[in-house]
Amino acid sequence: MKSYKRYLGIFTGVALTLALVACGPKESSGDDKGAKDAPKSKELVVWEDIEKSPGIKDAIAKFEEEHDVTVKIVEKPYAKQIEDLRLDGPAGTGPDVLTMAGDQIGTAVTEGLIKDLNIADDVTSIYTDAAMQSQTIDGKIYGLPKAVETTILYYNKDLISEEELPETLEDWYEYSKEVTDGKKFGFLALFDQIYYAQSVMGGYDGYIFGTDESGNYDPTDIGINSDGAKEGAKLIEKFYQDKLFPAGIVGEQGINVLESLFTEGKAAAIISGPWNLEPFTKAGIDYGVTKLPALSNGENMSAFVGVKSYNVSSYSKNAELAQELVTFLSNEENSRTRYEITQEVPAVQALADDPVVTESPAAQAVAEQSIFSELTPNIPEMNEVWTPVDAALQTIATGKAKPEEALDQAAETIKGQIAAKHGEK
Repeated sequence: MKSYKRYLGIFTGVALTLALVACGPKESSGDDKGAKDAPKSKELVVWEDIEKSPGIKDAIAKFEEEHDVTVKIVEKPYAKQIEDLRLDGPAGTGPDVLTMAGDQIGTAVTEGLIKDLNIADDVTSIYTDAAMQSQTIDGKIYGLPKAVETTILYYNKDLISEEELPETLEDWYEYSKEVTDGKKFGFLALFDQIYYAQSVMGGYDGYIFGTDESGNYDPTDIGINSDGAKEGAKLIEKFYQDKLFPAGIVGEQGINVLESLFTEGKAAAIISGPWNLEPFTKAGIDYGVTKLPALSNGENMSAFVGVKSYNVSSYSKNAELAQELVTFLSNEENSRTRYEITQEVPAVQALADDPVVTESPAAQAVAEQSIFSELTPNIPEMNEVWTPVDAALQTIATGKAKPEEALDQAAETIKGQIAAKHGEK
């Protein structure tokens, strides 16, 4: 069936590098005899994303005071926390609260790693529908969204002005043909990876999984080789065939080559995410940001919307208190404060028009792009998609296969892996 896109109408922000703060609460001095304060009755451990703990420091201190609890913050890359939980949870050394990517929720639920939460409607209603959908499996809520992000277009103002920006991806193709000489390039993207290529394929109505009548993903309806996906892949193929993309941006090191070409002033525009705002600024590039281009079919390029969330470990010995902490950290007041410090904008609907958010060009760009974007599927079967499709796209990029055969083969591989690992027939 046709892809069911879930749109997200709120901003996301950038990842600014901040100095790390001490993770545990400091002991305070006692009376004039030098006695220390009595220890708190309970302790919670929070796994926070790298360099993001300053954004919740004040909220944690307030929660500690109000609940007579000690909260220890440990910073870990958020995309890897589920891997550590598999080992640390059973060992009793894991967190009570962790940070996860929305597309990992289904896997974590299937493996029994996170708890479903009893969250009131007046709490969940403050978030955008799409962000909450990322935390919902079979009608149960497994977390609260803390931040969202999507890809955007970066352009070098020294090479191309805002007024000169091509309006469509096809126009960027023509622009690149004019300026590319093997040393300098026009438009670049990591289209050998589904995370980026879906921006084109999705714009032509290609999809990963279809949905049933209730809006749940249907892993038996695989659209990676749909007519729309193939049409988008043919446009992608042209950039490689005509050598508008250097060979170096294909494969594992592609992201490093692409970013280097941009920071060295050798690429007019690239597709990337808000995580590169601060590094590109440090590199001294005078850049602008905007939504992704339109397509000649009248649609805009799509993108995956990523949702970061706070979730409660199934191994927590204080699960109810951990849920209270998740709710507290994700409320509107603390979400706004976290954005001001980390520039990661949460999916709180009331913040959409908040001046502190709308003044950011990056937030505005993501806000526009989010209108055309879709959630990364959060079912476990999504794990079987990444590698086969990336492999197919790389054969297209290197001219070893045409889009039709490459995507057909990827779809068959995905179906086989889902059947073998998830019991789908």
